[in-house]
Amino acid sequence: MPVAKGSTIDPARTRAAIIEAAIPVLYERGLDGIGVAELCARLSVSKETLYRHFGTKEGLIEAVLEERSERMTRWLTGAAAAAGNDPHDQLAAVFDALQQWYDDPVFRGCAMLNAAAQHHVEAVRAITARHLDGYLDLLTGIADRAGAADPHVLGRQLLMLVEGATVVAAHQDAADSGEHARQAAFTLLSASSRTSPCG
Repeated sequence: MPVAKGSTIDPARTRAAIIEAAIPVLYERGLDGIGVAELCARLSVSKETLYRHFGTKEGLIEAVLEERSERMTRWLTGAAAAAGNDPHDQLAAVFDALQQWYDDPVFRGCAMLNAAAQHHVEAVRAITARHLDGYLDLLTGIADRAGAADPHVLGRQLLMLVEGATVVAAHQDAADSGEHARQAAFTLLSASSRTSPCG
């Protein structure tokens, strides 16, 4: 993204544009699958520009992961909210959205978990932990509205289904992974109700 002579440079806009361009490249190639020179060529920026805005390639990776995490969490939260007030519908919407993602030809699993597996650096693992916390907040909220006896435990169980389905979809078979996880989620939801038939 060369800037014509005499143009005003907006650092925040340049930084955002680099992150936007880097998101699909790093997701497709993996964090360690592309060197700085090729990455800069793919992003149409100089090494100097990349280092000026991010310090290092690691700095860019962290910024990309933060942005992707925020987008994914907003997307799933939005899908749940668009389903209305019924927690069962909200939960179904989460897994339906995930299945749409799994069916996308560019799907390559959870970028956060991929990053944590590839990069054993504290900053990346911390971003992954915060990402999972965001999902956990969403799922625990649904569990609470559904009347779960222990919403936090059910939220963690639902999180395991979300991430497990994502791993299976990425490494085994994407077909119906979201639907199978949704059925398991409803089973858990029913079993964890505060008002059981045995009362």
